Amino acid sequence: MSSDRQSRDRTGDQPDNGDAHDNHDEHSPARFRRKFWLSLLLTIPVLYWSAHIQSLLAYEAVDFPGTRWIPATLATGVFFYGGWVFLHGAWRELRDRQPGMMTLIGLATLVAFLFSWIVELGLVDANALWWELATLVTIMLLGHWVEMRSIAQAHGTLEEMAKLLPDKATRITGNGEEEEVAVDELEAGDLVLVRPGENIPVDGVLCEGQGAVDESTITGESTPVEKSPGDEVVAGTTNGEGSLRIELKARGADTRLAGIMRLVADAQAAKSGAQHLADRAAGLLTAVAVGAGLVTLAAWLVAGATIDFAVIRVVTVLVIACPHALGLAIPLVVAISTTLGARNGLLVRDRRGLEEARNLDVVVFDKTGTLTLGEFRVVAIATGEDTNEEDALRIAASMERESEHPIARGIVASARDKDIELDSVTDFESITGQGVAACVDGTAFQLGGASLLESHDVTTGERLEQPAKDAAEHGQTPIYLVRDGTAVAMFAVADAIREESRAAIDELHDRGLRVAMLTGDAQAVAGAVADELGIDTVFAGVLPEDKADRIRELQRGDCKVAMVGDGINDAPALATADIGIAIGAGTDVAVEAGHIVLVRSDPRDVPRIIDLSRATYRKMLQNLAWAAGYNVVAIPLAAGVLAAWGVLLSPAVGAVLMSASTVIVAINAQLLRRTAL
Repeated sequence: MSSDRQSRDRTGDQPDNGDAHDNHDEHSPARFRRKFWLSLLLTIPVLYWSAHIQSLLAYEAVDFPGTRWIPATLATGVFFYGGWVFLHGAWRELRDRQPGMMTLIGLATLVAFLFSWIVELGLVDANALWWELATLVTIMLLGHWVEMRSIAQAHGTLEEMAKLLPDKATRITGNGEEEEVAVDELEAGDLVLVRPGENIPVDGVLCEGQGAVDESTITGESTPVEKSPGDEVVAGTTNGEGSLRIELKARGADTRLAGIMRLVADAQAAKSGAQHLADRAAGLLTAVAVGAGLVTLAAWLVAGATIDFAVIRVVTVLVIACPHALGLAIPLVVAISTTLGARNGLLVRDRRGLEEARNLDVVVFDKTGTLTLGEFRVVAIATGEDTNEEDALRIAASMERESEHPIARGIVASARDKDIELDSVTDFESITGQGVAACVDGTAFQLGGASLLESHDVTTGERLEQPAKDAAEHGQTPIYLVRDGTAVAMFAVADAIREESRAAIDELHDRGLRVAMLTGDAQAVAGAVADELGIDTVFAGVLPEDKADRIRELQRGDCKVAMVGDGINDAPALATADIGIAIGAGTDVAVEAGHIVLVRSDPRDVPRIIDLSRATYRKMLQNLAWAAGYNVVAIPLAAGVLAAWGVLLSPAVGAVLMSASTVIVAINAQLLRRTAL
């Protein structure tokens, strides 16, 4: 099975790129390479026996019967073998009423071919253009070969992703035996064995074993993720160590990696506004080139030039004016920027989102789960004189380790975040509506909120009283650790702010953007988060159904607004914003809301989107400026405006210049890969 067929089987149908440039007929680097080398072999003798080249280089070619027909015969072979792809492409463009690059190349080679045979048959007294024709076709093939390689590199990420999905898998049978089967033969519920160093072939749940899995191909995160029974694993990731037994949930086109590939392919196929502009410009340039060719022919004939000289000028104009670079300027940048984003965990669902991110004025974050963890944590600790913070947190977490209460889980998670080892407890007792009691290291403790203090006449002391008031004012919940009727520690528990949030807000401010926050929390809670992060505008107490109204309110101020949320509760706001960014999707690319999906739950990826958007736009402008500027200078030169000063371009030189401009555009697009995100 071919690699292309394998890619389709694994990921489902991929859309064809719809840009004008990809109307080329069955283009591939290998095809152009073959045509170039054979055409070059045929062109060398055409040049050697060309009377013009012999005169120019002052040599006399070997003469034997039939040498007169060598240039005509071999150049005709080059025309049909090497030039047929251009003629067929021209026919397709004219059939679709979209004349472009292929039309100009096909017309130029056809004019040179027919004119040369008219001369060869003695119907016109002029010089044939066999060497010009052969070198023109050969150089155009070389330019296309180089260009196709650049395009293949730009779109190669999809093939690289497809290679991450193994064709074979090791299935564990009902009697515990191992058998190697094709992935397509696996069914939901099958048990798959993945050895160390192997790529995981399916999406599923880890049943047995544990180890570190490299998920960088999906999330862009280089640090391996520890997996243990019950954790989800994703196809295309790599098992670092330990044998894993995985229960299959999805395979092939249903895997999350395949979903990411479809997103990338869709984004690459979508046309941006700049691409539509470039397509219109390329069509206009084609008409200008044909018109310039006719004007050039008439002008030189009126000026008294020979017919063969005038035809050479026309052919050169048609070749040099090919809108190849213009047609390539945008698609390559689009392909590279999309794949660059995917490699860094930024999945583009709608090209418009990435294109417009550079114009943003305001970024609005949902608070819970976006700027915060969406989970309780201990955000501050105050202790009495004879208690230190680590001991207090160790005791409290030991008492709450078996509890399922959200605040209790937050205390335990805070201790584990600090790598604090928990102690065993005895005499555990749940005090309904107040807290818990237990003995830790032989000492009796109680743990609870304000109601515990009131019911047990617990004293707090000055060291805990003011921190507790401050916590309450910021919407945080004070939890007290009590010993012998006295509070020895106070834990302020709240939805913890992500460590990355402060850096994200600072980076957005550095880029000249304002930052707002939407939340259903009370003003005190929202204000505390905003003050800590340096957020400019706060919308507190907002119901999910009212979030879209707040986005419209900002837009009425003539602002371009991005909304960053979880893609579920925030779906209306994401759809209303100029750019919707769904954060924290992980490997679930089925998020329907938002132009851009962030794989990681890292708000720092938002400024990265803006950086990518600005870098992409700069490359588009650079390529368009070069492509347009080249034609402004090249067409008059090809027509012969500097002929009086001895400056004349042959069709072959025109082909070199046209191909060079295309290669320059391709190389400039490739430099986008150096953008640091």
